[in-house]
Amino acid sequence: MTFTVSRDHIKRGELARRSACNLETIRYYESIRLMPPPARTKSGHRLYSPENQQRLRFILRARELGFSIAEIRSLLSLVDSGSYTCGEIHGVTQDHLHSVSKKITDLKKLQRTLRTISNDCAAGDEPDCPIVETLIGD
Repeated sequence: MTFTVSRDHIKRGELARRSACNLETIRYYESIRLMPPPARTKSGHRLYSPENQQRLRFILRARELGFSIAEIRSLLSLVDSGSYTCGEIHGVTQDHLHSVSKKITDLKKLQRTLRTISNDCAAGDEPDCPIVETLIGD
């Protein structure tokens, strides 16, 4: 599909600039089909419609919130169907929230462990280090 450049369609560089997103990231989202193939001018320049721009903002914001590519694909699939319910979107979000909560629990456990082994270390000039001994595991 080819278009002539219009005010509401922008080239990839401008899309990257406006969205504060790397060009390679946009290419990646296109390659894994989170972003649809863009329209092109007669000279082959990619043109992104307002809908493409909105979709990229959706993807970028979802990534900021820690959604995985698979979760974003699921959300976009629901949105693209045009017949999604708020309950369906809520379900995907609740699953993600559960995953985030588990990661926080795991990170707190990691923090406690690191704090404990760090506190066991006098941080002096001794050749024996309790941190190394803990990491060796014997």
